[in-house]
Amino acid sequence: MIDEKLKILKAVAEKNRLRILKMLKGDSLCVCEITSVLNLAPSTVSQHLKVLKTAGFLEEEKDGKWINYKIDTHPSNPIIPLILGMLDIYLDGEVEIKKDNTKKCCIERRPVK
Repeated sequence: MIDEKLKILKAVAEKNRLRILKMLKGDSLCVCEITSVLNLAPSTVSQHLKVLKTAGFLEEEKDGKWINYKIDTHPSNPIIPLILGMLDIYLDGEVEIKKDNTKKCCIERRPVK
């Protein structure tokens, strides 16, 4: 049981994963869209998404050849919504988060089916 708790805590103990969680609040995005905002390699973003998904924060939606990631609205662990709520309060004033939101609004979004 403690291993599951550690997995969740480790998932949010990295800056880029926190940025991804904040970006995905209210949106679903593919790897290329997240890559565009974070300015990281697609493989790096994919690895961060894998950690967040394994910890229970994210779910995937297949859209043709694309995979969109979004916040899991019904996570199996009840602590996850509490952590996400805390992040909203704790990170909203951060300059980097504000810049990410501005970049996210400007990215060329591919049409979602």
